[in-house]
Amino acid sequence: MPIAVGVIQTDGFPPVLAAADAMVKAGRVTLVYYGLAEKAQFLVAIRGPVSEVKVAMDAGIEAGNKVGPDKVLTHYIVPNPPENIVSVLPIDYTPKSEPFR
Repeated sequence: MPIAVGVIQTDGFPPVLAAADAMVKAGRVTLVYYGLAEKAQFLVAIRGPVSEVKVAMDAGIEAGNKVGPDKVLTHYIVPNPPENIVSVLPIDYTPKSEPFR
């Protein structure tokens, strides 16, 4: 099954929380990374089947922008990331995220 990674970057904490909540509720995805980007900007990354990531990302973008206009700064989906990217970047499934897959 093809796996994708989806990332949303927001301006502030409330929109990233809303986006993460909406994403895990909208699709069969796993939250694999959350962090501070810069200047009070946050990002959240999910992984799952390509079709589920697309649905979850749409829900996350909508929820993040409901907090305030233009709160979602950027977003992208990487379908089928190569293994060398997964091993270097913090987007791999971890023992901490495994129970939620």
